[in-house]
Amino acid sequence: MIRAAERAAELSEKHVRVLPTRSQQAGLSVAVALEPGRDAEANAAAMEDELAQVRTGAVARAARDDVGGRFRAGEAVGYVEEELVAWGEPDSTLRDVLSRLGDGAELVTCIAGDGAPLDGAGVAALAPDGVELEHSVGGQPNWWWLLAAE
Repeated sequence: MIRAAERAAELSEKHVRVLPTRSQQAGLSVAVALEPGRDAEANAAAMEDELAQVRTGAVARAARDDVGGRFRAGEAVGYVEEELVAWGEPDSTLRDVLSRLGDGAELVTCIAGDGAPLDGAGVAALAPDGVELEHSVGGQPNWWWLLAAE
């Protein structure tokens, strides 16, 4: 995807910079640094600074059984960045991911997907003490929760 974006930037008649984010939630987090009045280079620098401060996570329903026997299809699997860190019931998996992401963070943004088994209040109850949780509904089909910590 990054290469495709870089190629599109090369073909554009406008001055375009591609930020190499690896997740939807990282891209959304850095978008807040965009200021329409700045030029592309200044915006890219501000967004790169923001990207350096963001850690991401996600929780989804497992599509199949783990060959190592850690989880079964339908159970929750949780990631921090691209590393599988938790699995099992949705609430305990989300709590583990939130705990890891919340360590040293002031804010965790949670975007709930289609069919997420906990509502905003349920998610907020799992957030670590001292971390502000911002919850919204994104409706994404494959992830119960997309998370970004700043």
